[in-house]
Amino acid sequence: MAQVTATAERVVNAPADRVRAAVADYETTRPTILTEHYSDYAVRSGGQGAGTTVHWKLAATEKRVRDVLAEVTQPAPGQLVERDTNSSMVTTWTVTPAGDAASTVTITTTWNGAGGIGGFFERTFAPKGLKRIYDGVLANLDAAVQK
Repeated sequence: MAQVTATAERVVNAPADRVRAAVADYETTRPTILTEHYSDYAVRSGGQGAGTTVHWKLAATEKRVRDVLAEVTQPAPGQLVERDTNSSMVTTWTVTPAGDAASTVTITTTWNGAGGIGGFFERTFAPKGLKRIYDGVLANLDAAVQK
């Protein structure tokens, strides 16, 4: 099995501390920035940053829906890691300052891909599809932190 990686990045027009707080807010902010690809979103425990457990379904395509139960850690300041307990998927959110009034937000997801021809198609198309979904989430985040 080969590791598959999808990454999206955006400069968000708000200071890093505000963006980090928004990204870590699984109770209020996070559900408002998710796109139509997400459903059944629910905080199971915690709700603010590390120690949170959150559930959602992610529809990458009409036929491909992933049921995610993520446990959140914060290995470094400005970084949240969501580990799916149902699979090998790990999503890392990184927020770094980009001047006084802006931040760079990067979302990187990795997982163990399938083997064979199915794995080839997964490695080829899944990262592009997930990047498009994340681009929408990042656009919504940008709008949310400017309110």
